[in-house]
Amino acid sequence: MLLDKEESHFFDVKGKGIAPSKLQETFVAFANADGGEIYVGLEDKKHQGNRCNPFNSIEEANAILTVLLEQTSPSVENVNVEFLEPPNGGYILFLSIPKSPKVHYTAQGDCYVRLSAGKVKLKGEKITGLAYSKGSLAYERTPVQTVKLNEIVLSESLKSYMDRVVTSQEPITFLRKQRLTAEVKKKDVPTVGCVLLFDEEPQASIETRCAIKVYRLRTTETEYKREHLVEMPATMNGDIEKVIKDTISKVSALINGASVYEDSKLVTLKYPAEAIKEVLVNAVLHRDYSLNDDIHVKIFDNRIEIASPGKLPGFMTLDNLYEERFSRNPNLVRMLHNLPDPLNHDIGEGLDTVRNELKKAGLIAPEFAERGNSFVVTIKHQKIASVEDVIMDYLSSTSGAIVTNKLVRELSGEADINKVKKALQRLRRDGEIVLVDTNATSFNYRYKKA
Repeated sequence: MLLDKEESHFFDVKGKGIAPSKLQETFVAFANADGGEIYVGLEDKKHQGNRCNPFNSIEEANAILTVLLEQTSPSVENVNVEFLEPPNGGYILFLSIPKSPKVHYTAQGDCYVRLSAGKVKLKGEKITGLAYSKGSLAYERTPVQTVKLNEIVLSESLKSYMDRVVTSQEPITFLRKQRLTAEVKKKDVPTVGCVLLFDEEPQASIETRCAIKVYRLRTTETEYKREHLVEMPATMNGDIEKVIKDTISKVSALINGASVYEDSKLVTLKYPAEAIKEVLVNAVLHRDYSLNDDIHVKIFDNRIEIASPGKLPGFMTLDNLYEERFSRNPNLVRMLHNLPDPLNHDIGEGLDTVRNELKKAGLIAPEFAERGNSFVVTIKHQKIASVEDVIMDYLSSTSGAIVTNKLVRELSGEADINKVKKALQRLRRDGEIVLVDTNATSFNYRYKKA
């Protein structure tokens, strides 16, 4: 029932008597955030009496629709408008507002964003930050006045790039034509994108952080402690190409040593290199460089997590990642893709490659999440096969093998201790496995092949 739902980040109800200009604030807030639904003609839970107070006719809602659809600047595209008919007659106006790739304003020129079950009015730099987050304003085109253009022109990174793409243009002409410069006080200066691509130390040149930190953690827990670190986190600096390649090398080295020690046996965990490379490249090319944070790569005993600053841009959502295409940093994507044997695929193909490579390796598809102000990709060392199949495959392929609930969780990637327990119980019941020690307590059960 609609009346039973709590107002949230994605859901709101409004009485039909609300002023169109007031409703427009909520409408704009949803479009500027992650989209949502509004039902007009339903009072909120604070209302005393009958909360269902619908419009008498569809025409009665015209004033509201005119303000929302015609006086929002710029107009919100792909809004779904329906009129629902409650049992006692009348009409409830239903508005489904998509997440928009643009920043929207009310007729009064105010900008709002949805936050939990309310809205927040934005001003000045916060509106600019929203535009960067959405990708409607490219931070990569921001001028960097602390770096002289001549420093970029003379850099080895630019020389190497121009040699590989084979151009006879002068370096400064090349940078201008690639839209990697901006004019400030009638003087050309490099942009953020230019510095990221060709400066020798962009991490020292731009105002926000743009390195990659790599951690190796001896744990499978969500929360980790300092003692779980195998070594101090490694920080990758340099231009974009160097950062990506150095990170791939570091992650590969750490993964090669990733293993789980159980019952005197060392179980090695393997991940497809191409899948990891694609996630890393995506993280570098599509992150929000206006945010003051690095990319964090955490290698756990049973998974790899890659967190890049910034939520999904534009109209991208967790549900349409494989179907839709949107680039927050189009110049970075284009410049890297113009190289022979580029690190990046065309926009959108990278995630398909990740999923396919993991499937070839017998691992489940990657998981995506937005945590705080970051986009996180998790590659789990979890087999597509059932837990039972993982257990029997291990026992059959390893001479004298013994498994425990903990080892099975490490091998399968299934973190739920009870699911693994039931799988072991089913195999024991079916006579596939037996206890090593029938006198052991349930907490110390160890199993071998029957």
